[in-house]
Amino acid sequence: MRRPMNRLLLASALLLALPLASAQQYEFTRPLERLTFSDELEQYQFERATLGALKVSDPLEQLNRRIYHFNYKFDQHVFLPTVRTYRKVTPRPLRSGISNAYANLKEVPTIANSLLQLKGKRAMHSTARLLFNSIFGVAGLWDVASKMGLEPVKEDFGQTLGHYGVPPGPYLMLPFLGPSSLRDTGGLVTDFLLERDINWLDYPETSRRQPALYGLEVIDTRHTTELRYGQLNSPFEYEKIRYIYIKARELQIRD
Repeated sequence: MRRPMNRLLLASALLLALPLASAQQYEFTRPLERLTFSDELEQYQFERATLGALKVSDPLEQLNRRIYHFNYKFDQHVFLPTVRTYRKVTPRPLRSGISNAYANLKEVPTIANSLLQLKGKRAMHSTARLLFNSIFGVAGLWDVASKMGLEPVKEDFGQTLGHYGVPPGPYLMLPFLGPSSLRDTGGLVTDFLLERDINWLDYPETSRRQPALYGLEVIDTRHTTELRYGQLNSPFEYEKIRYIYIKARELQIRD
């Protein structure tokens, strides 16, 4: 009597195991096969539904939006045409050398802010980049440090303040410069003064005598900045840029 009962239990267990094995084999192999989208859902409806997740402290939003639109117009009618002309008249190797030279000067605030944040390895890393590129790269025209495995890193005074718990404060859209915050705007000013005070390779002193170098630096900065107003093709671009900037800064501070 016990043997037929055991066979019955074994058969029942096998029958129950078959659907489970089948499910494990096929259940998630085509997860999107039956997924459908409503044709009635327009892009703007989808974006409106996500705006709640893009909330950022912006008490000066009305002013910021005006500056945003000014930046958009200035970018379209002045900045980008100037950059396009610069690219046409300046050979690629020379453009690359100019960008490398200005990037080399930015190592100075990176070193200082790495030390302020007690990031010794990062300070040594950026110091090595500054010395190698300044000496072997002929004042930074060639980025020989990257070819040696020393990739560029960036630390600014806004990150230093954030590292020590200073909140970003209200979001700001700066004329010409774009998205920022009260904390990061103060950081920009501090880093600018630091670069000028240290006077590495005598560039700050030379640029005071030759103001055209400031103009070249501004053009190069826009040339190397990927942000293009209107590229998101969205009526909510202002909110998206604001959110992306704030979240990116949070990640940079944690790094």
